[in-house]
Amino acid sequence: MKIMKKVLLVIVILIAIPFVIALFTKKDYAVIREVTISKPKSEVFAYIKMLRNQDNFSKWAQMDPAMKKSYRGTDGTVGFVSAWDSDKKDVGAGEQEIKKITEGERVDFELRFLKPFESTEQAYMTTESASENETKVTWGFNGHMAYPMNIMMLFMDFDKMIGDDLQTGLNNLKTVMEK
Repeated sequence: MKIMKKVLLVIVILIAIPFVIALFTKKDYAVIREVTISKPKSEVFAYIKMLRNQDNFSKWAQMDPAMKKSYRGTDGTVGFVSAWDSDKKDVGAGEQEIKKITEGERVDFELRFLKPFESTEQAYMTTESASENETKVTWGFNGHMAYPMNIMMLFMDFDKMIGDDLQTGLNNLKTVMEK
């Protein structure tokens, strides 16, 4: 009986350790990438504020050519929603909504992932003049993982995982815009 209590105590401690560690693990992360495009800021901003244009450069929009897409509202305005649904697990289903536009400067999006998991995250794109005919575009993604799932942040490199996809999208955007 004494041995059984000790074994049970060890098991409880082993189970509790990740929960205790998660208490002290950060819950938020931010990923930011940028690219310089050889086009005037006004032209670049006019293109990126149209959410449908992400189909032409976003890595995620190009992962499943057969995904179902739908749109609600007027593109390039607050409230416009672009939704997707794919049978591919890496793509899943969700929607992206334009939440705020600072004309010529910044577009804020809310991403609502529905499957394979539910999550709501924030993203944005900004434009900044690098010169008269060059524009620096920044694409950022802010995420949150609630306790106790935030322990996964110790084992996953969100900056690399999401950052590589953002950079691919920005490089594609540069190619599209500079044609």
